[in-house]
Amino acid sequence: MNVNMGMIDRGLRLVVALVLLYLALGTTALGGGLLYWLALLVAVVFGVTALVGSCPLYSMLGIRTCPLRR
Repeated sequence: MNVNMGMIDRGLRLVVALVLLYLALGTTALGGGLLYWLALLVAVVFGVTALVGSCPLYSMLGIRTCPLRR
């Protein structure tokens, strides 16, 4: 897998993932229905892509938020 995410993008994804995890697991704001499971799914996807540094959707669309390495 090629790295296609910059540090700012990765950091923002981690912050969003942590906020979604907190809302889903730490509060009752999302209830226990579809919104709860959707928040968990998005949090996991954002967290994994941020840690790995590669987003499959970015690859399909040809997007890179990181500087090119030489």
